Amino acid sequence: MAPHKLCMIPGPIEFHEDVLAAMSTPATSHVDPNFVPIFGESIEMVRKVVLSENAQPFIVSGSCTLGWDMMVNLLEQGDEVLALNTGYFGDHFSECLEIYGANITTLKADVGSRPTNDALKEALSSGKKYKMVTVTHVDTSTGVLSDIKAIAETVKSISPETLVVVDGVCSVGSEEIRFDDWKLDIVISGSQKGLGVPPGLSVVVASQQALKVFKTRSSPIVSYYSNWNKWLPIMEAYESRKPAYFATPAVQLIYALHASLKAITSQPMEVRFNEHRKVSSEFRQTIRGLGLKTVAQCEECSANGMTAVWLPEGIEIPQLVPSLASKGVQIAGGILDGLAGKYFRIGHMGISVTEPKRGHIDKVVEALTSSLTELGYKA
Repeated sequence: MAPHKLCMIPGPIEFHEDVLAAMSTPATSHVDPNFVPIFGESIEMVRKVVLSENAQPFIVSGSCTLGWDMMVNLLEQGDEVLALNTGYFGDHFSECLEIYGANITTLKADVGSRPTNDALKEALSSGKKYKMVTVTHVDTSTGVLSDIKAIAETVKSISPETLVVVDGVCSVGSEEIRFDDWKLDIVISGSQKGLGVPPGLSVVVASQQALKVFKTRSSPIVSYYSNWNKWLPIMEAYESRKPAYFATPAVQLIYALHASLKAITSQPMEVRFNEHRKVSSEFRQTIRGLGLKTVAQCEECSANGMTAVWLPEGIEIPQLVPSLASKGVQIAGGILDGLAGKYFRIGHMGISVTEPKRGHIDKVVEALTSSLTELGYKA
């Protein structure tokens, strides 16, 4: 790949050369016999990434946010939703669900923390019947990692029919997700983060329990493009190696997704999970060694695919981001309301982690250390 500024934000991430090459196909019909199995295999490999045997993946042209919109298939007017909130994206996921008639009850933690399991138990035992519990697995505004295994266990033990809906936009492909074992119902993601593919694909995985709720709803689905009545037959057809049509898929992006998923699933997912854990732990140690503090308040609540870091006193985002950019590294500022200018965010996902010989993480550390020194910071 030609030399370029490394994109080390929490997504889009750096893309493998094979992924980019896979996009360089001639114009191809979405019902071409050469493309049909590519789409079908991609659906099957998404299932492998989240460690599921019988969940239903949906791969649809659109941003990750389209996955939020797809919850219209499960929600009906007046449904109660319990939202576990760890930052900016928890706020906006709830905003989306409210548009579709949900009544939101929010459990919100201090910045850098996450709601406790005791608070979750109390809310579930309050007498209110929740249609779903939503949680952002990794909120990229804070770098906080939610314990979705414990959350799902608690929810299902108290209210088995309540759906566990996971915003896994910044976790699928970099964080441990065991869809079947943990009894998850929805995982929402997209192409440009842990899956290592350019932006443009929304990826949603639904349990059989979620599909039953969808199929037995009592009111019409108030959406056209997001409607699973349109998309489920398409996914089933392509997985059966048959062409089908509702809306034109992003053919070249699906070729790219196929290339990335083949690489990801070429080894046990546990290997990938452990690689991300190791690199993120070492990166946080480096950050602390520089005298800096992460936004996430504890190790167990720190994401493995990205890190949010408080700025040291006297240094501002308009200084730090351009300084790293001049050294060939793109990082991101903060996005939390009222705190956006007080911290920065760095992604460490995909090939930057799994192929250490590329030197991406080393270059980030070198550029960050150098920039802080140039800006007058002393650890």
